[in-house]
Amino acid sequence: MKLKIKRNDTVIVIAGKDKGKVGKVRSINRESNKVIVDGVNMVTKHIKRTVDRPGSKHKTEAAIHISNVALYDAENSAIIKVGFTNVEEDGKRRTVRVNKKTNQQID
Repeated sequence: MKLKIKRNDTVIVIAGKDKGKVGKVRSINRESNKVIVDGVNMVTKHIKRTVDRPGSKHKTEAAIHISNVALYDAENSAIIKVGFTNVEEDGKRRTVRVNKKTNQQID
């Protein structure tokens, strides 16, 4: 399945407790269709005390389903709807992402 969102894309959360937050995609899990976005869906992990170190709390990002985020254009403050089209360059055909509204290539 071809995903419309890639790593390092700027996305906005469109559903859930962090709705409206904007961040950059750090990683994508293709098997579960989840993404990790910087600064979104923060959870607290408790680290158990050991002989070497005291216990502590650590905040980190948790995964969010890919359907709850949308590609975001920071210049226009708008959500981008993504489509795919075939482009031929140097005799080779490849599929690229395009903005459905403006028909410009995304990358």
